[in-house]
Amino acid sequence: MSSKKTKYIFKQAFQSVFRNKMMSMASIGSVTAVLVILGYIMLLILNINNAALKAQEEFDEIAVFIIDEATDGEITQLGKDISKIKGVLAVVYKSKDEALDEQKMQWKDNAYLLEDLRRNPLPNSYIVQVKDVKYSDYVIQEINKSGFVESVRYHADAAKSLMSISDTLKKVGVFIISILILISIFIISNTVKMTVVFRRKEIELMQYIGASNGYVRGPFIIEGIVLGIIGSVIAISIIAFSYNYLTNYITGYFSILSGFSGYMMRLNIILKDISIIFVTIGVGIGTLGSLISLKKFLNA
Repeated sequence: MSSKKTKYIFKQAFQSVFRNKMMSMASIGSVTAVLVILGYIMLLILNINNAALKAQEEFDEIAVFIIDEATDGEITQLGKDISKIKGVLAVVYKSKDEALDEQKMQWKDNAYLLEDLRRNPLPNSYIVQVKDVKYSDYVIQEINKSGFVESVRYHADAAKSLMSISDTLKKVGVFIISILILISIFIISNTVKMTVVFRRKEIELMQYIGASNGYVRGPFIIEGIVLGIIGSVIAISIIAFSYNYLTNYITGYFSILSGFSGYMMRLNIILKDISIIFVTIGVGIGTLGSLISLKKFLNA
């Protein structure tokens, strides 16, 4: 295709966008709404999956908290007994002082709140690593038989619940997004259809003098793509601004919670992928909407 024809196609496409401002705004708004909702659902699923994966990293680790009354000898013997349990791979002792220092590091700027404690409230503990998740229930059962164990912490149930929630959100999200995409395609197809009706005589004349369907179709497809791209760019901006604000707020406000911020995905990690997905979907919606509107007029 010559540069002159290409220039004509793009010129007609942009003129059409500005000529039908109200319908163009409706099309852009519908694409934006679809992608913003899709973005929030994606971010929610990504963050839940991230939290579940972090919990899964601890699947093979069991935290065993020891009673304060236990003597050094009893604590040492407890470690030996745990290491003999079937399925245990390794046992690491963590004193209450080490636990408090670790807590201070996690609290960062809020660590000063721990400085005035009269006594260390954290217990001595063992971190038990199992050979496989299948041994976990048995190992916990055997550990609980000891009279020196105050409690046992294990994250398997929490991670499984998070994964279940994530799967449900995916199914619901796909259903909602499918409906919204269909609505967007319908609105864009009507927007382009109005342009086709407005320029019907011109199109018929072009066909009469031998213009191919591809040449006639070009401006309308470009119009749909432009509307889709504008909608996707607006959606990316909204998602990026709101999510960045939310993560900064949560990280700052809840930084006192140990490790809480680590469960949230950082924007700079996922922004590129989301942008590619949004632009692809936006262009796809715009192109499909245009092709649908032209089918009747060009017998395509």
